Amino acid sequence: MPGGGFCKLPGGSVVVAIGLPSPAGDGGTVRILVHAANRARALTRLRNLGLRAVYLRGNAEPPTPDEITAVLHHPDGLLWRTSGAPAAQELWHPIRALLRPASSA
Repeated sequence: MPGGGFCKLPGGSVVVAIGLPSPAGDGGTVRILVHAANRARALTRLRNLGLRAVYLRGNAEPPTPDEITAVLHHPDGLLWRTSGAPAAQELWHPIRALLRPASSA
């Protein structure tokens, strides 16, 4: 399971960054950022979206300052992008774009 971490902000809230296997099933991973009141609520927000097996073990890969800025400026406070892609090549996406069912062609 890919790693993750968290960062406590001066106001008391936290930003959690966690890596999960891509739902596309292509063997890649996605990095998900969540802004919440505390770590437990951040993980609960993900579980309520259907990501049931989400756990944060340790703080090996905390969010970078750029990731914190991105999630704080997004109205939903939930973002994702593929891991391994350079930051200049892929922008952050809202979580609903990741969880949207694939449309039939």
